[in-house]
Amino acid sequence: MIGRYALYKEIAAGGMATVHLGRIVGAGGFSRPVAIKRLHAQFARDPSFVAMFLDEARLASRIFHPNVVAPLDVVSTDGELFLVMEYVRGASLSRLMRSAIAEEKLIPPRIVSAIVSGMLHGLHAAHEARGDHGEPLDIVHRDVSPQNVLVGIDGVSRVLDFGVAKAAGRMQTTRDGQLKGKLAYMAPEQVRGDVVNRRTDIYAASVVFWEALTCRRLFKAENEANALARVLMGNVPVPSSIVPGLPEGLDAIVARGIHLDAARRYTTAREMAAELEAVVLPAPATEVAEWVEHCAQADLSEQAQRMVEMERSSSQSSWSMKAMRSLPPEMRQPLSTDEPPTRIAAVEERRRDQDPRSGVSSVSVSQTAAPPPISPRSKALVVAIACGAFVVGTVAVAFTMGRQSSHSDPSAITTSPPPPQTDTATQPKATAQTTAAPPVTGTVTVAANPAADVPVISVSSLPKTATTAPPVHTAVVVQPKADCNPNYTTDAKGRIHYKPQCL
Repeated sequence: MIGRYALYKEIAAGGMATVHLGRIVGAGGFSRPVAIKRLHAQFARDPSFVAMFLDEARLASRIFHPNVVAPLDVVSTDGELFLVMEYVRGASLSRLMRSAIAEEKLIPPRIVSAIVSGMLHGLHAAHEARGDHGEPLDIVHRDVSPQNVLVGIDGVSRVLDFGVAKAAGRMQTTRDGQLKGKLAYMAPEQVRGDVVNRRTDIYAASVVFWEALTCRRLFKAENEANALARVLMGNVPVPSSIVPGLPEGLDAIVARGIHLDAARRYTTAREMAAELEAVVLPAPATEVAEWVEHCAQADLSEQAQRMVEMERSSSQSSWSMKAMRSLPPEMRQPLSTDEPPTRIAAVEERRRDQDPRSGVSSVSVSQTAAPPPISPRSKALVVAIACGAFVVGTVAVAFTMGRQSSHSDPSAITTSPPPPQTDTATQPKATAQTTAAPPVTGTVTVAANPAADVPVISVSSLPKTATTAPPVHTAVVVQPKADCNPNYTTDAKGRIHYKPQCL
């Protein structure tokens, strides 16, 4: 992690820096892929290289155009510098040209017109950029080449890498005799060390245009000295001499843009783009996108695989971080994506158990974990159900005894052994409670107590029988009173009230 950016695999490398795939990590699960340029460690300690690196970010941040790769942020941490840029899925023009050469094909002129005109519009936006107070920055890219033109799968070409750009007020200055850029795309005035301006970029863009039409190198030489000599001589063949059948007018555009005399070139990059679009109608973005996907199929598949790996790694890291944050401080131990799933699942289970909305306290994740305590609300519900069951049972016993007393003999009854087959389902509640006691034989006498107005039950015990003998079922009969038939009364609302003296 670099601040709020996650750094992933390297996707490109250069002399000053490497480019990595990255991701912005924001609140609420927000994320977005980015490209992160990382200055080499040895250059991060050199003030001149640091100044150049920061200048690139400062200058590019003043250019607002869809044909320019936009910088998003600059991060300095632990002695390193990072430039966060917009991530564009696609391929460089140099990569697309190599693919066309490998297939022994030429790039269709309409697609060349779309790519080059987009590049020119992006350069014009850079040339017209202004500072915070509206002053012109006079930015000159100085390194326009097929490697620095990125064509996305959206069919849009973009200019990138302003690392050696020249601008007014630039902190880093060029040393005497030091060349900036690639020799094969340098304008003669740039090679000679003269003053450079926007027409210097128009010259380099015209060289790129010539190579895109012919799929060949214009100033190819065995060494740098020969390349410089060819640039200064300016002996450039027209594209139609290499590729017969090109649309008429393209040779004139290339010849004017690549002229040795800077004053005779196009005044602005937009002017050149307008003339090119008038001669060859640019292909629509969808057609350019299909051509890019065909030529860079392998590269795009590799980029898609990188994105999948980054998404997987990002989701695992985010999931682990969320799980860690949900734990109390004493339980926060480092989790890596290589941890077994059981431990990560344990962390997530602890997170659910500690959710205050669940009404359940924290539970250990071990296999011998005790069940969670019952909440107060659950306890109240259990008590209410028990009370209701007790009331219903009491009423049922009273009703059964009342019905039995209305049909029984008022005299005392001597118990006798039960019949061989007894239907226990039809026995009253009192009988069931008696059978639960130890087996007893005797006489049960029920008499009324006038003073207490309740029946009195006396039991005379007899000698105990053998333990192997079957239990004796005792029937309890209550001697009815004269006013217990019926044994209830009914009020004005039709509700039944049992008579206490008849229970």
